[in-house]
Amino acid sequence: MAVPGQNVAVVVHRAGDLRLENRPIPEPGPNEVLLRMHSVGICGSDVHYWQHGRIGDFVVKDPMVLGHEASGTVVKVGSGVTHLKPGDRVAIEPGVPREMDEFCKSGRYNLSPTIFFCATPPDDGNLCRYYKHSASYCYKLPDNVTFEEGALIEPLSVGIHACKRAGVTLGSKVFVSGSGPIGLVNVIVAKMMGAAAVVVTDLSASRLQKAKEVGADFTIQVQKETPQEVASKVESVLGCMPEITVECTGVQACIQAGIYATRSGGTLVLVGLGPEMVTVPIVNAAVREVDIRGIFRYCNTWPVAISLLASKRINVKPLVTHRFPLEKALEAFETTKRGEGVKVMLKCDPTDQNP
Repeated sequence: MAVPGQNVAVVVHRAGDLRLENRPIPEPGPNEVLLRMHSVGICGSDVHYWQHGRIGDFVVKDPMVLGHEASGTVVKVGSGVTHLKPGDRVAIEPGVPREMDEFCKSGRYNLSPTIFFCATPPDDGNLCRYYKHSASYCYKLPDNVTFEEGALIEPLSVGIHACKRAGVTLGSKVFVSGSGPIGLVNVIVAKMMGAAAVVVTDLSASRLQKAKEVGADFTIQVQKETPQEVASKVESVLGCMPEITVECTGVQACIQAGIYATRSGGTLVLVGLGPEMVTVPIVNAAVREVDIRGIFRYCNTWPVAISLLASKRINVKPLVTHRFPLEKALEAFETTKRGEGVKVMLKCDPTDQNP
């Protein structure tokens, strides 16, 4: 397939400095494919790199292409690639291990310290027209799964990984703290995995409405309650304390509420990331045997997610509330920064702006 035109990319130079630039069209290596990008979602981390120039120890030192929630079409394959061909529609897993270390050998490649990850300094992301990626981490989309659904596999994967680590199963009572895109995918996945009741908390009424739309059984709009008061509201709407809490905000008070809310012997999974140091009632968790687990991105989730989407067992389409062409990326980022809607999607292919 011909590769015409310019490679427009969305590039962060330093905190507050986001630009649209032309970049050379890359040449795929032997085990890589060149993709014409189609749909790329904007993540909170993209906005954070733009606004602050860093996330924890990951600091933007050189100009970096943003974007890691993505799908596109194969236009060229490297000499060693056999499972993909030009014209294939694919979803991209953004984390690619660079070496076969002990984490990769045990199947937990997301923990490999040297992993490549789109739009995490210094690695470029895929918010551009043309992008090359490891072919093994490009997954063919069935005809009945749209490009936007393909791009949404990335946030969906966070929900799959978190709910697996939490041990969600038939009949689970689950408390999801935070109703942004990641809270919402956790609601969707928890219900899919058999949760009997899911309660969601947030400050925003509109976000809680969206939680209801995607399957939450109960919502609680938090205002000025203490963490203990939030915990008791969760218990009263569920009729019991939840065995599982999935904390998606990273806010100190919410982590505290998560500990107080979780049933003794239950599990709290920390998904949202806030400040490095937080004060939490750790003794309360300890004496009640509440397991606190972290997650870092995901692993081995793309095939599962594609199966779920292809079978129509889950619906992620309501998550997309705004669409912008790639040329209007700066406007799209401003929209995301203002907290409007849920998921903002950038359309990178000027010849096809469909979902």
